[in-house]
Amino acid sequence: MDAPTAIKPIHFKLYYGHFLRHRISMEHANPPPPSVKVWKNEEKGSDVNLSLHVLNDAWQNAYDCAVIVSNDSDLAESLRLVKAQNRKLIGLVTPGAPRRKTSRQLKQHADFMKPNRTWMLRTSQLPDPIPGTRIHKPAGW
Repeated sequence: MDAPTAIKPIHFKLYYGHFLRHRISMEHANPPPPSVKVWKNEEKGSDVNLSLHVLNDAWQNAYDCAVIVSNDSDLAESLRLVKAQNRKLIGLVTPGAPRRKTSRQLKQHADFMKPNRTWMLRTSQLPDPIPGTRIHKPAGW
């Protein structure tokens, strides 16, 4: 009888970006006036952080398979390098799928793709409230 194969533990880390909000002047879709002041909210850093970590961790042989939860085509070059230089498996989970199509640029570097379906998120949530706490999930979840 063969000895059981050792299973590697699954580890993950979260790396956050940040949000900026500022007033800008934008061209009006139905002039007059020719422009209007609006608040612009921008997420900064998440795509760069993810690109750097997926590439750096591949160089360090810190994973066998990266599962990317994004549809940001800015990640394509780092995924291309991971595949070309390190031959790691890459999976994609596309938020908003199947209604939202997976980025063509990301698809070409993926070994597998899974849609991020609402029912999957719903069945993956902790109980409400979390047992032994007074922590409740937001009503919209």
